Order: sequence, then structure tokens, then C-alpha cells
Amino acid sequence: MLRLEDVEHKEEQLRQRINQLSNAHRKRFYHIAKKKLRDPDTYAVLVYFFMVGVHHLYLGYYLRGAINLIVVMAGFLLMFAGHTGIGFLLMAIVPIIEVWDLFRSQIIVQDRNNQIMELLLDELDYKMNI
Repeated sequence: MLRLEDVEHKEEQLRQRINQLSNAHRKRFYHIAKKKLRDPDTYAVLVYFFMVGVHHLYLGYYLRGAINLIVVMAGFLLMFAGHTGIGFLLMAIVPIIEVWDLFRSQIIVQDRNNQIMELLLDELDYKMNI
């Protein structure tokens, strides 16, 4: 489970690494990061309006997003096939689980952005050492 203290500590470590970069490399880092980093408000809106896993796709968690979408679609199909109880249960279970993500959207996106920044910094370090 994500803890705010851990995520903030990691972010501070990343900021220190970024500050150690030369001006040119720092500029390149921010140019690339700007395209890849995610917005917590967009994530929260996706959770709120589409509690079927779309928010996972937004963060690049394609498998989890696809599983959620498949479960909801299976529930929808089961409802129309006459298995209303099971279909409704499947359609309801995903939003019930995902509502927790709505309340934790800031820390979830902050953690994902930390992961993205760390990967970018590692790539930049690798390229600088070649």
C-alpha cells in the first residue's frame, strides 16, 4: 500500500537527482517528462465518471485496465443473456473496488509520476555514460 511519506521522500530524491543535471540535460529531461507525466485531476475525473478501469489505462497500467473493462463487459453481457444477478454483481464489483482510487488519486498519480521520472533519469544517465 502506498504511503504518502514514502512517495514524497522518493519525489525529493528525484528532485535532487534532477538538480544535479547540467542545464542542457535538465532542459531535455523536463521536455521529455512534460509529455509523459500524468495529471492527478484528470485521473480523478476518469475514476469518477468511468469507474470501469479507464483511469488505469491513463497511467499506462494496461493489463489492470483491460481486466476491469473485461469484467464489466462480461457483466453487461451476462445481464442481457438472462443472468441478471451475476451480471449485475460483475458490473458493480469493479466500481466498488475502484472508488478507493478516487480518494487516493493524488498519491497514486504522484507515485506513477515518480516512476516515470526515475526511468527518464536512468535513461538520461545511461546515455550520458555511453
